Amino acid sequence: MTANPATQAALLSVAPMMDWTDRHCRFFHRLMSRHALLYTEMVTAPALVRGGATHLLDYNSEEHPVALQLGGSDPQELAQAAQIGAERGYDEINLNVGCPSDRVQSGCFGAVLMERPALVAECVAAMIAAQPVEVTVKCRIGVDDQSPAQVLPDFLSRIADAGVRRVTIHARKAWLQGLSPKENRDIPPLDYPLVHEMKQQFPQLHISINGGIATLPAAVPHLDAVDGVMIGRAAYHQPWDILGRADSMIFGAADPFETPQQAVHAMLPYIEAHMAGGGKLHQVTRHMLGLFAGRPGARTWRRTMSEGVSKAGAGTSLVLKALEGVDAHIQAAQ
Repeated sequence: MTANPATQAALLSVAPMMDWTDRHCRFFHRLMSRHALLYTEMVTAPALVRGGATHLLDYNSEEHPVALQLGGSDPQELAQAAQIGAERGYDEINLNVGCPSDRVQSGCFGAVLMERPALVAECVAAMIAAQPVEVTVKCRIGVDDQSPAQVLPDFLSRIADAGVRRVTIHARKAWLQGLSPKENRDIPPLDYPLVHEMKQQFPQLHISINGGIATLPAAVPHLDAVDGVMIGRAAYHQPWDILGRADSMIFGAADPFETPQQAVHAMLPYIEAHMAGGGKLHQVTRHMLGLFAGRPGARTWRRTMSEGVSKAGAGTSLVLKALEGVDAHIQAAQ
């Protein structure tokens, strides 16, 4: 049997992030890494099944391997949504059991489902039975006053018994009461050793670790203890630092580009095609603002792109102008 390309790619993945990891972001990320696993923003099962919002599933074939993340708590509705995702060609269907936002809680899905492991098991079993694509789970180590050392092994045991073979664990609790979603990304302490221990307890599971990992050198040691690393905000805000060197450092393959400038030039045909189809420049370029983070010219790049994007006639010429500003800083620094 041929291995699932998403499983092979899960050695390093970019986390699903609402309002960030849309199709334009994913295309940009895929240019820099040909091997990392990419995720959609969370799409709710009701939006697909009841709302018919299948446009949310649009993606470019170049994005593969790419995973669809679903949110929901109704087994049959999730099964239907998973079937729709499979028909659209996604390499993986992921169930969100980690998002702590209020709107997610009110819909009884996301991190609040850590309190209902039997329901999660029922959901993933239905999703697996409905279609052929691998179903995975992204979860927290626990929520609120739960004891992660007690609830996490039970949770993993239940979803494994239901047929899940791959899980990503955000190594923080989610505090559903008292912390905002933003605070939930930083304030609860990280417990990497617990996630490492889960791999020892569940050797049959492919376990990726997520949370607070901000550089590739920080990611590498985790791969001695677990099967994969998922990086979120750092991959978005410093994409070159994470994805520009991911293929060589993590996958042992050649990196597509030697410089971030080459990645910009590679994006130009995509930007032109998007705008020719009626799209807006900023829909693509907003995901590129952090490309030169920590490098000479980074501020000029961001300012030129941000200030000029809404002006009449703005297009790839603006991107090239911003790139010229970066090159001028680099030459001045030499």
